[in-house]
Amino acid sequence: MSDWLTFLKNQIPNELPGESAHLEMMPMRGLSSDALKKVNNAKESAVAIHLLQKDRGIDILLTQRNTYNGAHSGQISFPGGKRDASDEDSIHTARRESFEEIAMPFEKGELIGPMTEIYIPVSNFHIKPYVFFHSELNIELIPDPREVASIFLLPGNDLINQKLRTEVDIPIGNGRVLKDVPCFLYENRIIWGATAILLNELKEILCRRD
Repeated sequence: MSDWLTFLKNQIPNELPGESAHLEMMPMRGLSSDALKKVNNAKESAVAIHLLQKDRGIDILLTQRNTYNGAHSGQISFPGGKRDASDEDSIHTARRESFEEIAMPFEKGELIGPMTEIYIPVSNFHIKPYVFFHSELNIELIPDPREVASIFLLPGNDLINQKLRTEVDIPIGNGRVLKDVPCFLYENRIIWGATAILLNELKEILCRRD
């Protein structure tokens, strides 16, 4: 078992930073746990956080969504989506969405465990995130042309580097702009919203490793 795999298994899910890490990237939203107490019809969903071991450390697999008429158009995201009635559980949802969106085979990636759940008001999604570890990934990932514009890897060492974190103004349509939104900026890609929230929790975990 690799040092990274051992480390991650010791941290997830029993030593999670939790919602305190979320708040840094959504200071105006409040806690997801509080919001979920007031919502009865949230859409159950799941995302897959695929971590790839590299010589330089850990890479994090991300996608950029296609542009469409919807709340998350063009955003950087983890593979994932709404749970189907046929899904065995939320883990199955995360694996199925990974297969559908980027052709990640179901059997690829060792399940480490869940991270802290979040609620996204704009889409009414209750997201359950799951971490999968890959000691190697010797297959070609293929973006689904309907949903995914591109696939890329974010080096964990860069995520730990505080220089990636910044604040930007983000247009959200109809002339509206969200001011000073916390985000990560990587290779001219603005990573914000749910993805940034989960990345910040992951960042705090990775920072614990000597």
